Amino acid sequence: MAEPPRHRTSPPALPHELVEEILLRLPHDDPACLLRASFACKAWGRAVSQPDFRGRFIKEHQHRPLPLIGFLHNWEDERVPRFLSTTASPFSLPAPDRASWLALDCRHGRALFLSESEGSGAQQLLVWDLNTGVQRRIPVPPLHSSYVYRTAAVLCPADGCDHRDCNGGPFRVVFVFTMVRCVLMWPGVTSVCVYSSETGTWSGELGKISHQFHALTFTCHSSLLLGRSLLYFMSDGGFILEYDLASNVLTGFETPYNSNKQIFNLMVAEDGGIGVSEGFSSHLKLWSREESDAQWVLSRVIHLQNSLPPAALVDAEAELMVLGFAEGVNVIFVNTVAGLFTIELQSERVKKVCDDHGFCNLIPVVSFYTPVDRLEYQDLLPSIPSENVGDEEGGEEEKTVDEAQQLLDKGSNTIKEGGFVDAVERVSHDLNAMSVSNEESVKGTSSKDDAEDSKTSGSNGEDAAPSSHGEIL
Repeated sequence: MAEPPRHRTSPPALPHELVEEILLRLPHDDPACLLRASFACKAWGRAVSQPDFRGRFIKEHQHRPLPLIGFLHNWEDERVPRFLSTTASPFSLPAPDRASWLALDCRHGRALFLSESEGSGAQQLLVWDLNTGVQRRIPVPPLHSSYVYRTAAVLCPADGCDHRDCNGGPFRVVFVFTMVRCVLMWPGVTSVCVYSSETGTWSGELGKISHQFHALTFTCHSSLLLGRSLLYFMSDGGFILEYDLASNVLTGFETPYNSNKQIFNLMVAEDGGIGVSEGFSSHLKLWSREESDAQWVLSRVIHLQNSLPPAALVDAEAELMVLGFAEGVNVIFVNTVAGLFTIELQSERVKKVCDDHGFCNLIPVVSFYTPVDRLEYQDLLPSIPSENVGDEEGGEEEKTVDEAQQLLDKGSNTIKEGGFVDAVERVSHDLNAMSVSNEESVKGTSSKDDAEDSKTSGSNGEDAAPSSHGEIL
């Protein structure tokens, strides 16, 4: 006679404090990992949706540099998503429609777009908060002429901000425009206006510069910020504008030498000053500008024969095109016939990003990103009480942290050894225990009729899938 099947004892539910400590240790440079964890079970979703989770997550990883999570672009190929991820687990961002909005800049957790011209309608700027999804439209400042070329930059002006969690804070938009003169040999004029989110108004023309060109066009490069006050813009012809937000002074200078090709791109030099990169068939040249004599100096050459795949170097006549520079992480994007690659300037490590590639500028996205809409998620999932947190200062917290790290290490080893069953059972038991706890709480605090109503509404909320700004591909 066959022996009856043995019932396995479900493992005990993990305390909420341990769940949160484990989630806080997920990779900061792989947002999709955190998103998957939030969908694993309701308890994990609750932990991620807590108002202070993002702040604690950033504090846990504050000793690490901000991660490069992807880039925005204006490539003409409609088949390529507007946002492309560069993380280990690809994910998407619901970027504004490329048919209506032109991507200009991204910095301090915000992306900036310009509306495409449609007839005589006034153009607008769109400031998009990547983490909250909040979009704010700003009318383009009135100009003296409708015949202008323009670009803009967005930044956080808050004093003492480390720009790791600027959500909801103030921002500035620096708007650069150049006039088109109809008279031959008439010098062109480029001006700057600044928008403040605190006042909701544009300044007048704070900076102005005359140049020998009739107009400066800005379609191939995004801005570069040095420190807290120096903004740089590069025109399609290689002319560089420097705007000092502190003194409202606008100046300009040329690249190392004049060229008819778009071979230069703005970057931060090794000494922390302004620099440019120049692409060739199998190597890159990095230039820096000396402040003492305002001269360009070749500071470094990066040879890529042994780093790029042979397919990327098959055409000796094809030059590497630098399409962007990621502030804060010192990574540049280069375009080749074999696809798009990133190059870490410090280590010279090369990584292929995608097979797709375009021939115009891209805008790197460097930011912490927790891809769960906490505001909507909080409406769906009740908060977790914290009465069980230890009263003794430091002791219980240190114990929780140690236990969380041990469980995280144990879980990683279990997954590596193929022990997925135990992990699934633990998640299921945790989910069931939480559901029972919620039902008992409702019964103990409400009448029978109220409990039925609460159970009905709670069921609708619990079964609804949490909304998120990141969708796993």
